[in-house]
Amino acid sequence: MIHPDEVMFSCSVRAEQARHGSREAYARRATNGGFASELSDDAIAFIRQRDSIYLATASADGQPYVQHRGGSPGFVVVLDRQTLGFAEYPGNRQFITSGNLAENERAFLFLMDYANARRLKLWGSARTTEEPDTVARVTTASAPETGRAILFTVRASDWNCSKYIPRPVAPTGTESES
Repeated sequence: MIHPDEVMFSCSVRAEQARHGSREAYARRATNGGFASELSDDAIAFIRQRDSIYLATASADGQPYVQHRGGSPGFVVVLDRQTLGFAEYPGNRQFITSGNLAENERAFLFLMDYANARRLKLWGSARTTEEPDTVARVTTASAPETGRAILFTVRASDWNCSKYIPRPVAPTGTESES
């Protein structure tokens, strides 16, 4: 089985970490079980509260693509400690995500909570499915059945530092012109 550290940090990333002095700390964290390959109770609760996520994929030749997905909290369904699912919408009918996943299963989910300055990064693999039972399991009130779903298998996860997460500013009243 591949260690989460190997999923998160390629050889060239590890080389950059070494060059900039952070590799030893990340290697120590990996050795001590600091990177999970299964979702914790805290991560599951966090995921279930999200109304917005970002899904990153890449084509076989490496062309990256990031797509926003949203719905009412709970639109991302936690199927087990390593599997998430959500409805697949045709959107603008470009089908970039599903096309990328057809040739490269590697995927990444970025989940952000600006109000509480928390973010969760999930590395893994994803696939689209039209299997009726699976689609029904990820169908929610805010994500009606589309006949297609994306299943995401978690291979590594990491809570990210909150230092540079901007907090939303409450809107101020608008002033009318006299």
